[in-house]
Amino acid sequence: MDFPVATNQLIDLPVFSTAGISVYLKREDLVFPLASGNKWRKLKYNLEAFQKSKANVLLTFGGAFSNHLAAVAAMGKHYDMATIGIVRGAELAHKPLNPTLAICQQNGMQLRFVTREEYHQKELGNSVLALQKTYGTLYILPEGGTNALAVKGCAEILTPADAIFDTIGCAVGTGGTLAGLANSCKTHQHVVGFQVVKDVSITARIRTFATNNNWTLVQHPTHRGYAQVSNSLVAFAQDVLKQTGVLLDPIYTAPMLFQLVQMIKDDTWTFGKRILLIHTGGTQGITGFNTRSSLHWPVG
Repeated sequence: MDFPVATNQLIDLPVFSTAGISVYLKREDLVFPLASGNKWRKLKYNLEAFQKSKANVLLTFGGAFSNHLAAVAAMGKHYDMATIGIVRGAELAHKPLNPTLAICQQNGMQLRFVTREEYHQKELGNSVLALQKTYGTLYILPEGGTNALAVKGCAEILTPADAIFDTIGCAVGTGGTLAGLANSCKTHQHVVGFQVVKDVSITARIRTFATNNNWTLVQHPTHRGYAQVSNSLVAFAQDVLKQTGVLLDPIYTAPMLFQLVQMIKDDTWTFGKRILLIHTGGTQGITGFNTRSSLHWPVG
């Protein structure tokens, strides 16, 4: 499952040149449209393991607008693999599917809606046990896809050409991408993770998979959580799209770049001056975001 290498694109915003900083964006979002960004990286070795296993179905978990579920469904269809998505929110079973879940279903994923209480049990939930009785052996991927094989895939994001950068930055949801980058970056490089969700377990999870301590996790003061999008963030994304042609997603890449700009303006950025940020995709979720928000995110 080899795909093209992502290209690096200079993000030449005035604040960067004023501060003597160069910022490039690795366009992982353009590599494999079916599962853009870090998603296909996380799935690469897991899908190989699934194909070699005795499992009949790949089972995973996600919220109603999960990029991970969409990616698993798309890759499952592409490689003719049966997939099941356990979706948080039993009440969704009685509502029309949102754009993300509709795509999942169109790509052959079976959707099973569970209560939030059962969802937090995940692998131990009664729904999973019932599915095992029906389908036999299941290949189970955790929420967000982060496990050792996912981290191995994310370690391949960086190439030898990226050694010219002193800082690698990425948005952090479950921590797998950051761990992979930390494992593969050069000794002179430092990885900065921009935490965009409220999850106290992220640091411990990263430490489980990262083989060294060359990373720092910074928390966004405002845009933390899947629903915390402001007018200022929308305006910022529109401005970036106009100036660079890069479409950012509202949950990961936009908050990351927005925070970097703010830290440079506030003179609180203490890391390197030659920065490579990872565009981890997620733009498939823009349609869903615009259907449920009073704000209108740019669509390119």
